[in-house]
Amino acid sequence: MSGAAGLLRSFIEPGLRRQLALWIALFTLVGTVVVFYVVYTTTGDRLRSQIDSELAVDVGTLKQRLQSARPVTARHLDAVAERYVGGRASTNEPALLVSDVKGAGAGAGVVTNQPETFNAGQSERNEPALSRQGESREAIALLGAPSGYSTRQAPDVGDVRLLLEHVTLGQGVVATIAAGESLAAIQRTDRGLAAAFLLAGLIVVIGAMIAAAVIATRVSRPLRRMAGVAAVVDGGDLEPRMPVDTRDGVEVRVLTESFNKMLARLSEAFATQQTFIADASHELRTPLTVIRGQLEVLAAQPDPPAQEVRRTERVVQGEVARMSRLVEDLLLLANSEQPTFLRRVPLDLRSFVRDVWEATSHIADRNFELGPVASGILIADGDRLAQALRNLLANAVDYTAAPDGTIRLSVEPSGEGRVRFLVEDDGPGIPAAERERIFERFHRAATARRSSTGAGLGLSIVRAIAEGHGGTARAGESPLGGALIELDLPQFTAAPSTTPGLTPARS
Repeated sequence: MSGAAGLLRSFIEPGLRRQLALWIALFTLVGTVVVFYVVYTTTGDRLRSQIDSELAVDVGTLKQRLQSARPVTARHLDAVAERYVGGRASTNEPALLVSDVKGAGAGAGVVTNQPETFNAGQSERNEPALSRQGESREAIALLGAPSGYSTRQAPDVGDVRLLLEHVTLGQGVVATIAAGESLAAIQRTDRGLAAAFLLAGLIVVIGAMIAAAVIATRVSRPLRRMAGVAAVVDGGDLEPRMPVDTRDGVEVRVLTESFNKMLARLSEAFATQQTFIADASHELRTPLTVIRGQLEVLAAQPDPPAQEVRRTERVVQGEVARMSRLVEDLLLLANSEQPTFLRRVPLDLRSFVRDVWEATSHIADRNFELGPVASGILIADGDRLAQALRNLLANAVDYTAAPDGTIRLSVEPSGEGRVRFLVEDDGPGIPAAERERIFERFHRAATARRSSTGAGLGLSIVRAIAEGHGGTARAGESPLGGALIELDLPQFTAAPSTTPGLTPARS
Protein backbone atom coordinates (compact mmCIF):
# COMPACT_ATOMS: atom_id res chain seq x y z
CA MET A 1 0.00 0.00 0.00
CA SER A 2 2.84 2.34 0.88
CA GLY A 3 4.52 1.55 -2.47
CA ALA A 4 1.38 2.54 -4.38
CA ALA A 5 1.17 5.73 -2.32
CA GLY A 6 4.79 6.49 -3.20
CA LEU A 7 4.08 6.03 -6.90
CA LEU A 8 1.07 8.31 -6.63
CA ARG A 9 3.18 10.95 -4.93
CA SER A 10 5.66 10.72 -7.80
CA PHE A 11 2.99 12.26 -10.07
CA ILE A 12 1.40 14.59 -7.52
CA GLU A 13 4.34 16.13 -5.69
CA PRO A 14 6.29 18.79 -7.60
CA GLY A 15 9.95 18.07 -8.14
CA LEU A 16 12.38 15.91 -10.04
CA ARG A 17 10.44 12.65 -9.60
CA ARG A 18 7.26 14.02 -11.17
CA GLN A 19 9.13 15.68 -14.02
CA LEU A 20 11.11 12.55 -14.76
CA ALA A 21 8.02 10.33 -14.58
CA LEU A 22 6.00 12.64 -16.82
CA TRP A 23 8.80 12.93 -19.38
CA ILE A 24 9.16 9.15 -19.57
CA ALA A 25 5.38 8.75 -19.96
CA LEU A 26 5.33 11.48 -22.61
CA PHE A 27 8.12 9.91 -24.63
CA THR A 28 6.38 6.54 -24.40
CA LEU A 29 3.13 8.07 -25.63
CA VAL A 30 4.88 9.83 -28.51
CA GLY A 31 6.70 6.60 -29.41
CA THR A 32 3.42 4.66 -29.38
CA VAL A 33 1.75 7.23 -31.62
CA VAL A 34 4.68 7.17 -34.07
CA VAL A 35 4.65 3.36 -34.20
CA PHE A 36 0.87 3.35 -34.73
CA TYR A 37 1.16 5.88 -37.55
CA VAL A 38 3.93 3.92 -39.28
CA VAL A 39 2.17 0.55 -38.93
CA TYR A 40 -1.23 2.02 -39.87
CA THR A 41 -0.02 3.78 -43.00
CA THR A 42 2.31 0.94 -44.00
CA THR A 43 -0.43 -1.69 -43.66
CA GLY A 44 -2.94 0.40 -45.63
CA ASP A 45 -0.43 1.19 -48.36
CA ARG A 46 0.58 -2.46 -48.66
CA LEU A 47 -3.06 -3.60 -48.99
CA ARG A 48 -3.83 -0.88 -51.54
CA SER A 49 -0.71 -1.80 -53.51
CA GLN A 50 -1.83 -5.42 -53.58
CA ILE A 51 -5.30 -4.39 -54.80
CA ASP A 52 -3.75 -2.17 -57.47
CA SER A 53 -1.66 -5.09 -58.74
CA GLU A 54 -4.73 -7.35 -58.98
CA LEU A 55 -6.75 -4.65 -60.76
CA ALA A 56 -3.92 -4.14 -63.27
CA VAL A 57 -3.98 -7.88 -64.04
CA ASP A 58 -7.76 -7.90 -64.64
CA VAL A 59 -7.78 -4.77 -66.79
CA GLY A 60 -4.68 -5.87 -68.72
CA THR A 61 -6.08 -9.34 -69.43
CA LEU A 62 -9.46 -8.01 -70.62
CA LYS A 63 -7.73 -5.35 -72.68
CA GLN A 64 -5.52 -7.97 -74.35
CA ARG A 65 -8.51 -10.18 -75.21
CA LEU A 66 -10.46 -7.29 -76.68
CA GLN A 67 -7.48 -6.17 -78.76
CA SER A 68 -7.00 -9.68 -80.18
CA ALA A 69 -10.74 -10.28 -80.92
CA ARG A 70 -11.96 -10.45 -84.55
CA PRO A 71 -14.14 -9.14 -86.08
CA VAL A 72 -13.91 -5.74 -84.42
CA THR A 73 -17.61 -5.17 -83.86
CA ALA A 74 -19.41 -4.05 -80.76
CA ARG A 75 -21.47 -7.26 -80.60
CA HIS A 76 -18.48 -9.56 -80.95
CA LEU A 77 -16.38 -7.53 -78.52
CA ASP A 78 -19.21 -7.57 -76.00
CA ALA A 79 -19.41 -11.35 -76.33
CA VAL A 80 -15.67 -11.62 -75.61
CA ALA A 81 -16.07 -9.33 -72.62
CA GLU A 82 -19.07 -11.35 -71.34
CA ARG A 83 -17.08 -14.59 -71.42
CA TYR A 84 -14.21 -13.05 -69.46
CA VAL A 85 -16.47 -11.25 -66.99
CA GLY A 86 -18.54 -14.40 -66.48
CA GLY A 87 -15.40 -16.40 -65.73
CA ARG A 88 -14.17 -13.86 -63.21
CA ALA A 89 -17.62 -13.64 -61.60
CA SER A 90 -17.30 -17.27 -60.47
CA THR A 91 -14.30 -16.31 -58.35
CA ASN A 92 -15.92 -13.17 -56.89
CA GLU A 93 -12.88 -11.19 -58.02
CA PRO A 94 -12.78 -8.35 -58.63
CA ALA A 95 -15.78 -6.79 -56.93
CA LEU A 96 -16.46 -4.69 -60.03
CA LEU A 97 -15.49 -5.44 -63.65
CA VAL A 98 -16.89 -3.33 -66.50
CA SER A 99 -16.54 -3.27 -70.28
CA ASP A 100 -18.33 -0.63 -72.32
CA VAL A 101 -17.76 -0.82 -76.10
CA LYS A 102 -18.84 2.10 -78.30
CA GLY A 103 -19.06 2.18 -82.07
CA ALA A 104 -19.23 -0.35 -84.99
CA GLY A 105 -22.85 -1.40 -84.59
CA ALA A 106 -25.11 -2.11 -81.70
CA GLY A 107 -23.71 -4.02 -78.80
CA ALA A 108 -24.99 -5.47 -75.60
CA GLY A 109 -24.37 -2.27 -73.70
CA VAL A 110 -22.37 -2.29 -70.51
CA VAL A 111 -20.93 -5.70 -69.73
CA THR A 112 -20.31 -6.07 -65.99
CA ASN A 113 -20.40 -8.43 -63.07
CA GLN A 114 -22.66 -5.91 -61.31
CA PRO A 115 -25.63 -5.71 -63.77
CA GLU A 116 -27.97 -4.25 -61.16
CA THR A 117 -25.62 -1.28 -60.89
CA PHE A 118 -25.34 -0.43 -64.60
CA ASN A 119 -28.78 -1.71 -65.73
CA ALA A 120 -30.80 -0.40 -62.84
CA GLY A 121 -33.92 -0.20 -64.93
CA GLN A 122 -33.90 -3.96 -65.76
CA SER A 123 -33.19 -5.36 -62.30
CA GLU A 124 -34.25 -4.94 -58.78
CA ARG A 125 -37.84 -3.99 -59.74
CA ASN A 126 -38.80 -3.97 -56.10
CA GLU A 127 -36.36 -1.11 -55.50
CA PRO A 128 -37.90 2.40 -55.61
CA ALA A 129 -37.55 4.20 -58.91
CA LEU A 130 -35.74 7.17 -57.36
CA SER A 131 -33.19 4.82 -55.83
CA ARG A 132 -32.64 3.05 -59.18
CA GLN A 133 -32.22 6.37 -60.95
CA GLY A 134 -29.67 7.51 -58.35
CA GLU A 135 -27.68 4.32 -58.78
CA SER A 136 -27.78 4.77 -62.55
CA ARG A 137 -26.35 8.28 -62.24
CA GLU A 138 -23.57 6.98 -59.92
CA ALA A 139 -22.76 4.22 -62.43
CA ILE A 140 -22.53 6.71 -65.31
CA ALA A 141 -20.30 8.94 -63.17
CA LEU A 142 -18.14 5.91 -62.35
CA LEU A 143 -17.45 5.29 -66.05
CA GLY A 144 -16.69 8.98 -66.45
CA ALA A 145 -13.79 8.78 -64.01
CA PRO A 146 -10.34 9.80 -65.31
CA SER A 147 -8.00 7.13 -66.62
CA GLY A 148 -5.78 5.46 -64.07
CA TYR A 149 -6.26 4.65 -60.41
CA SER A 150 -8.79 6.50 -58.26
CA THR A 151 -11.06 5.90 -55.28
CA ARG A 152 -14.76 6.15 -56.13
CA GLN A 153 -18.19 5.45 -54.70
CA ALA A 154 -19.93 2.56 -56.54
CA PRO A 155 -23.63 1.67 -56.13
CA ASP A 156 -24.25 -1.45 -54.05
CA VAL A 157 -20.48 -1.81 -53.50
CA GLY A 158 -19.45 1.28 -51.56
CA ASP A 159 -15.96 2.77 -51.71
CA VAL A 160 -13.91 1.05 -54.40
CA ARG A 161 -10.36 1.27 -55.65
CA LEU A 162 -10.92 1.79 -59.40
CA LEU A 163 -8.61 1.34 -62.39
CA LEU A 164 -10.08 2.67 -65.65
CA GLU A 165 -8.63 2.67 -69.16
CA HIS A 166 -9.95 3.82 -72.55
CA VAL A 167 -8.79 1.47 -75.31
CA THR A 168 -9.02 2.20 -79.05
CA LEU A 169 -9.65 -1.10 -80.87
CA GLY A 170 -9.76 0.20 -84.45
CA GLN A 171 -12.50 1.04 -87.01
CA GLY A 172 -13.90 3.71 -84.67
CA VAL A 173 -14.40 1.27 -81.81
CA VAL A 174 -13.45 2.50 -78.31
CA ALA A 175 -13.80 0.37 -75.21
CA THR A 176 -13.90 1.64 -71.65
CA ILE A 177 -12.50 -1.00 -69.32
CA ALA A 178 -12.71 -0.65 -65.57
CA ALA A 179 -11.97 -2.93 -62.62
CA GLY A 180 -12.68 -2.04 -59.03
CA GLU A 181 -12.17 -3.68 -55.65
CA SER A 182 -14.16 -2.84 -52.57
CA LEU A 183 -12.21 -1.02 -49.84
CA ALA A 184 -14.48 -2.40 -47.13
CA ALA A 185 -11.89 -5.02 -46.09
CA ILE A 186 -9.15 -2.39 -45.85
CA GLN A 187 -11.44 -0.09 -43.91
CA ARG A 188 -12.30 -2.91 -41.51
CA THR A 189 -8.60 -3.69 -41.15
CA ASP A 190 -7.84 -0.03 -40.48
CA ARG A 191 -10.57 0.21 -37.86
CA GLY A 192 -9.45 -3.04 -36.23
CA LEU A 193 -5.85 -1.91 -36.25
CA ALA A 194 -6.77 1.46 -34.76
CA ALA A 195 -8.85 -0.18 -32.04
CA ALA A 196 -6.06 -2.66 -31.26
CA PHE A 197 -3.45 0.07 -31.09
CA LEU A 198 -5.72 2.26 -28.99
CA LEU A 199 -6.15 -0.53 -26.47
CA ALA A 200 -2.48 -1.56 -26.60
CA GLY A 201 -1.37 2.07 -26.45
CA LEU A 202 -3.55 2.73 -23.43
CA ILE A 203 -2.09 -0.31 -21.68
CA VAL A 204 1.46 0.69 -22.67
CA VAL A 205 1.04 4.29 -21.51
CA ILE A 206 -0.44 3.22 -18.18
CA GLY A 207 2.37 0.70 -17.76
CA ALA A 208 4.91 3.34 -18.78
CA MET A 209 3.53 5.77 -16.21
CA ILE A 210 3.84 3.14 -13.49
CA ALA A 211 7.32 2.18 -14.66
CA ALA A 212 8.26 5.86 -14.93
CA ALA A 213 7.14 6.46 -11.36
CA VAL A 214 9.19 3.48 -10.17
CA ILE A 215 12.23 4.59 -12.18
CA ALA A 216 11.89 8.21 -11.06
CA THR A 217 11.65 7.13 -7.44
CA ARG A 218 14.64 4.85 -7.87
CA VAL A 219 16.77 7.43 -9.69
CA SER A 220 15.92 10.30 -7.34
CA ARG A 221 16.47 8.29 -4.14
CA PRO A 222 20.22 9.11 -3.95
CA LEU A 223 19.45 12.76 -4.62
CA ARG A 224 16.90 12.78 -1.80
CA ARG A 225 19.51 11.23 0.48
CA MET A 226 21.97 13.87 -0.61
CA ALA A 227 19.39 16.62 0.00
CA GLY A 228 18.80 15.25 3.50
CA VAL A 229 22.53 15.26 4.28
CA ALA A 230 22.85 18.76 2.80
CA ALA A 231 20.02 19.96 5.04
CA VAL A 232 21.85 18.61 8.09
CA VAL A 233 25.10 20.23 6.92
CA ASP A 234 23.26 23.50 6.36
CA GLY A 235 22.25 23.31 10.01
CA GLY A 236 25.93 23.40 10.99
CA ASP A 237 26.76 19.71 11.43
CA LEU A 238 29.59 18.72 9.05
CA GLU A 239 29.91 15.13 10.24
CA PRO A 240 27.12 13.32 8.27
CA ARG A 241 28.12 11.52 5.08
CA MET A 242 26.10 9.92 2.32
CA PRO A 243 26.09 6.11 2.42
CA VAL A 244 27.55 4.52 -0.72
CA ASP A 245 25.00 2.02 -2.03
CA THR A 246 26.42 -0.62 -4.37
CA ARG A 247 22.99 -0.95 -5.98
CA ASP A 248 23.24 2.58 -7.33
CA GLY A 249 24.70 3.22 -10.75
CA VAL A 250 28.32 4.14 -11.34
CA GLU A 251 27.45 7.80 -11.90
CA VAL A 252 25.49 7.98 -8.63
CA ARG A 253 28.33 6.31 -6.72
CA VAL A 254 30.83 8.76 -8.20
CA LEU A 255 28.55 11.65 -7.25
CA THR A 256 28.13 10.24 -3.72
CA GLU A 257 31.87 9.82 -3.24
CA SER A 258 32.54 13.31 -4.63
CA PHE A 259 29.89 14.75 -2.29
CA ASN A 260 31.47 13.00 0.70
CA LYS A 261 34.94 14.20 -0.30
CA MET A 262 33.58 17.73 -0.64
CA LEU A 263 32.12 17.51 2.86
CA ALA A 264 35.44 16.18 4.18
CA ARG A 265 37.33 19.06 2.58
CA LEU A 266 34.73 21.51 3.85
CA SER A 267 35.07 20.12 7.36
CA GLU A 268 38.84 20.33 7.10
CA ALA A 269 38.59 23.89 5.78
CA PHE A 270 36.38 24.92 8.70
CA ALA A 271 38.80 23.30 11.14
CA THR A 272 41.73 25.06 9.46
CA GLN A 273 39.83 28.34 9.56
CA GLN A 274 39.14 27.98 13.26
CA THR A 275 42.80 27.15 13.92
CA PHE A 276 43.83 30.10 11.75
CA ILE A 277 41.57 32.47 13.65
CA ALA A 278 42.86 31.15 16.97
CA ASP A 279 46.51 31.48 15.87
CA ALA A 280 45.94 34.95 14.41
CA SER A 281 44.23 36.05 17.61
CA HIS A 282 47.16 34.70 19.62
CA GLU A 283 49.74 36.44 17.41
CA LEU A 284 47.88 39.74 17.72
CA ARG A 285 47.22 39.34 21.41
CA THR A 286 50.92 39.05 22.27
CA PRO A 287 52.02 42.48 20.97
CA LEU A 288 48.87 44.07 22.33
CA THR A 289 49.64 42.63 25.75
CA VAL A 290 53.20 43.96 25.56
CA ILE A 291 52.00 47.40 24.50
CA ARG A 292 49.39 47.54 27.24
CA GLY A 293 51.94 46.41 29.88
CA GLN A 294 54.48 48.99 28.82
CA LEU A 295 51.89 51.78 28.85
CA GLU A 296 50.64 50.73 32.26
CA VAL A 297 54.19 50.77 33.64
CA LEU A 298 54.77 54.18 32.13
CA ALA A 299 51.44 55.53 33.40
CA ALA A 300 52.18 54.28 36.95
CA GLN A 301 55.06 56.77 37.23
CA PRO A 302 53.93 60.32 38.15
CA ASP A 303 56.89 61.88 36.37
CA PRO A 304 58.58 59.24 34.18
CA PRO A 305 62.12 60.07 33.10
CA ALA A 306 62.82 60.77 29.45
CA GLN A 307 64.96 57.65 29.15
CA GLU A 308 62.01 55.47 30.24
CA VAL A 309 59.66 57.21 27.81
CA ARG A 310 62.08 56.58 24.91
CA ARG A 311 62.50 52.93 25.93
CA THR A 312 58.72 52.47 26.04
CA GLU A 313 58.40 54.19 22.66
CA ARG A 314 60.92 51.80 21.09
CA VAL A 315 59.13 48.76 22.49
CA VAL A 316 55.70 49.99 21.39
CA GLN A 317 56.92 50.87 17.90
CA GLY A 318 58.50 47.45 17.54
CA GLU A 319 55.28 45.69 18.52
CA VAL A 320 53.21 47.95 16.26
CA ALA A 321 55.55 47.13 13.37
CA ARG A 322 55.16 43.44 14.17
CA MET A 323 51.34 43.73 14.09
CA SER A 324 51.51 45.70 10.85
CA ARG A 325 53.57 42.96 9.20
CA LEU A 326 51.16 40.33 10.49
CA VAL A 327 48.14 42.19 9.15
CA GLU A 328 49.82 42.73 5.78
CA ASP A 329 50.67 39.02 5.53
CA LEU A 330 47.13 38.04 6.44
CA LEU A 331 45.71 40.41 3.82
CA LEU A 332 48.11 38.99 1.21
CA LEU A 333 46.98 35.43 1.97
CA ALA A 334 43.33 36.51 1.90
CA ASN A 335 43.82 38.12 -1.52
CA SER A 336 45.81 35.22 -2.97
CA GLU A 337 42.59 33.65 -4.32
CA GLN A 338 41.57 36.80 -6.21
CA PRO A 339 42.13 37.10 -9.99
CA THR A 340 43.96 40.41 -9.45
CA PHE A 341 46.47 38.88 -7.02
CA LEU A 342 49.16 38.71 -9.72
CA ARG A 343 50.20 41.08 -12.49
CA ARG A 344 52.31 38.97 -14.81
CA VAL A 345 54.86 40.52 -17.14
CA PRO A 346 57.87 39.11 -19.04
CA LEU A 347 60.96 39.09 -16.80
CA ASP A 348 64.56 38.67 -17.86
CA LEU A 349 65.35 35.91 -15.39
CA ARG A 350 69.06 36.66 -14.85
CA SER A 351 68.52 40.38 -14.35
CA PHE A 352 65.61 39.73 -12.00
CA VAL A 353 67.56 37.24 -9.86
CA ARG A 354 70.61 39.53 -9.73
CA ASP A 355 68.48 42.44 -8.48
CA VAL A 356 66.81 40.30 -5.80
CA TRP A 357 70.16 38.86 -4.77
CA GLU A 358 71.85 42.22 -4.41
CA ALA A 359 69.00 43.51 -2.26
CA THR A 360 68.75 40.43 -0.04
CA SER A 361 72.19 38.84 0.32
CA HIS A 362 73.24 41.23 3.11
CA ILE A 363 70.29 40.85 5.46
CA ALA A 364 72.29 38.78 7.95
CA ASP A 365 75.82 37.65 8.81
CA ARG A 366 75.78 34.48 6.70
CA ASN A 367 77.74 32.99 3.83
CA PHE A 368 75.42 33.75 0.88
CA GLU A 369 76.18 31.97 -2.44
CA LEU A 370 74.51 32.52 -5.81
CA GLY A 371 74.68 29.32 -7.84
CA PRO A 372 73.94 28.76 -11.56
CA VAL A 373 71.11 30.89 -12.94
CA ALA A 374 69.25 29.87 -16.08
CA SER A 375 68.96 32.44 -18.84
CA GLY A 376 65.62 33.18 -20.43
CA ILE A 377 62.27 34.93 -20.09
CA LEU A 378 59.80 34.13 -17.28
CA ILE A 379 56.20 35.35 -17.34
CA ALA A 380 55.54 36.23 -13.70
CA ASP A 381 54.67 38.95 -11.20
CA GLY A 382 58.08 40.36 -10.32
CA ASP A 383 57.02 41.92 -7.01
CA ARG A 384 55.32 38.78 -5.71
CA LEU A 385 58.11 36.49 -6.89
CA ALA A 386 60.73 38.73 -5.26
CA GLN A 387 58.68 38.63 -2.04
CA ALA A 388 58.64 34.83 -2.15
CA LEU A 389 62.42 34.64 -2.66
CA ARG A 390 63.04 37.11 0.16
CA ASN A 391 60.84 35.02 2.45
CA LEU A 392 62.80 31.88 1.54
CA LEU A 393 66.14 33.56 2.17
CA ALA A 394 64.91 35.05 5.46
CA ASN A 395 63.60 31.64 6.47
CA ALA A 396 67.03 30.12 5.75
CA VAL A 397 68.62 32.74 7.99
CA ASP A 398 66.43 31.54 10.89
CA TYR A 399 67.73 27.97 10.44
CA THR A 400 71.45 28.75 10.14
CA ALA A 401 74.07 30.01 12.57
CA ALA A 402 76.14 33.18 12.26
CA PRO A 403 78.64 33.85 10.88
CA ASP A 404 79.53 30.73 8.88
CA GLY A 405 76.07 29.41 8.01
CA THR A 406 75.74 28.86 4.26
CA ILE A 407 72.70 29.92 2.21
CA ARG A 408 72.60 29.22 -1.52
CA LEU A 409 70.23 30.32 -4.29
CA SER A 410 70.28 28.68 -7.74
CA VAL A 411 67.88 28.72 -10.68
CA GLU A 412 67.65 25.94 -13.27
CA PRO A 413 65.22 24.69 -15.95
CA SER A 414 62.95 21.93 -14.64
CA GLY A 415 61.30 20.73 -17.80
CA GLU A 416 59.72 22.07 -20.94
CA GLY A 417 58.51 25.60 -20.22
CA ARG A 418 59.30 25.48 -16.48
CA VAL A 419 61.99 26.86 -14.17
CA ARG A 420 62.97 25.94 -10.61
CA PHE A 421 64.29 28.23 -7.84
CA LEU A 422 66.31 26.36 -5.19
CA VAL A 423 67.11 27.87 -1.78
CA GLU A 424 69.43 25.67 0.32
CA ASP A 425 71.12 25.98 3.69
CA ASP A 426 73.42 23.97 5.95
CA GLY A 427 71.17 24.20 8.99
CA PRO A 428 69.58 21.32 10.89
CA GLY A 429 67.19 20.54 8.04
CA ILE A 430 63.48 19.76 8.15
CA PRO A 431 62.20 16.35 9.34
CA ALA A 432 60.35 14.45 6.60
CA ALA A 433 57.14 14.47 8.66
CA GLU A 434 57.14 18.28 8.76
CA ARG A 435 58.10 19.07 5.15
CA GLU A 436 54.48 19.60 4.14
CA ARG A 437 53.33 21.21 7.39
CA ILE A 438 55.88 24.03 7.22
CA PHE A 439 53.74 25.62 4.50
CA GLU A 440 50.73 25.81 6.84
CA ARG A 441 49.87 29.16 8.34
CA PHE A 442 51.46 29.95 11.73
CA HIS A 443 53.41 26.69 11.72
CA ARG A 444 56.96 26.88 13.02
CA ALA A 445 59.38 23.99 12.82
CA ALA A 446 60.86 22.90 16.11
CA THR A 447 64.39 23.24 14.71
CA ALA A 448 64.04 26.95 13.93
CA ARG A 449 66.37 29.39 15.60
CA ARG A 450 63.89 31.77 17.10
CA SER A 451 65.86 34.94 16.46
CA SER A 452 63.10 35.87 14.02
CA THR A 453 60.05 37.80 15.09
CA GLY A 454 57.99 36.32 12.24
CA ALA A 455 54.52 34.92 12.83
CA GLY A 456 54.98 31.76 10.77
CA LEU A 457 53.32 33.03 7.60
CA GLY A 458 56.39 33.36 5.36
CA LEU A 459 56.29 29.91 3.77
CA SER A 460 52.49 30.05 3.51
CA ILE A 461 52.93 33.20 1.43
CA VAL A 462 55.59 31.45 -0.69
CA ARG A 463 53.21 28.59 -1.52
CA ALA A 464 50.32 31.02 -2.23
CA ILE A 465 52.52 32.96 -4.68
CA ALA A 466 53.72 29.73 -6.33
CA GLU A 467 50.21 28.35 -6.74
CA GLY A 468 48.99 31.73 -7.99
CA HIS A 469 51.52 31.37 -10.83
CA GLY A 470 50.35 27.81 -11.47
CA GLY A 471 53.46 26.37 -9.85
CA THR A 472 54.41 24.44 -6.71
CA ALA A 473 56.48 24.86 -3.55
CA ARG A 474 58.13 21.82 -1.94
CA ALA A 475 60.59 21.13 0.86
CA GLY A 476 63.38 18.56 0.83
CA GLU A 477 66.92 17.82 1.93
CA SER A 478 69.87 19.85 0.63
CA PRO A 479 73.29 18.43 -0.31
CA LEU A 480 74.64 21.06 2.09
CA GLY A 481 73.09 19.05 4.91
CA GLY A 482 70.22 21.36 5.74
CA ALA A 483 66.89 22.26 4.18
CA LEU A 484 66.01 22.66 0.51
CA ILE A 485 63.00 24.73 -0.53
CA GLU A 486 62.06 24.40 -4.20
CA LEU A 487 59.87 26.87 -6.06
CA ASP A 488 58.79 25.51 -9.47
CA LEU A 489 57.05 27.88 -11.93
CA PRO A 490 55.66 27.54 -15.50
CA GLN A 491 55.76 29.91 -18.49
CA PHE A 492 59.53 29.99 -18.85
CA THR A 493 61.27 30.31 -22.20
CA ALA A 494 64.95 29.41 -22.04
CA ALA A 495 67.55 31.40 -23.98
CA PRO A 496 69.48 29.56 -26.74
CA SER A 497 72.48 29.19 -24.44
CA THR A 498 72.96 29.42 -20.69
CA THR A 499 76.22 30.33 -19.05
CA PRO A 500 76.14 29.24 -15.40
CA GLY A 501 77.81 31.37 -12.82
CA LEU A 502 78.59 31.24 -9.13
CA THR A 503 78.66 34.50 -7.27
CA PRO A 504 79.69 34.17 -3.63
CA ALA A 505 78.62 36.96 -1.31
CA ARG A 506 79.13 37.48 2.38
CA SER A 507 77.31 40.00 4.57
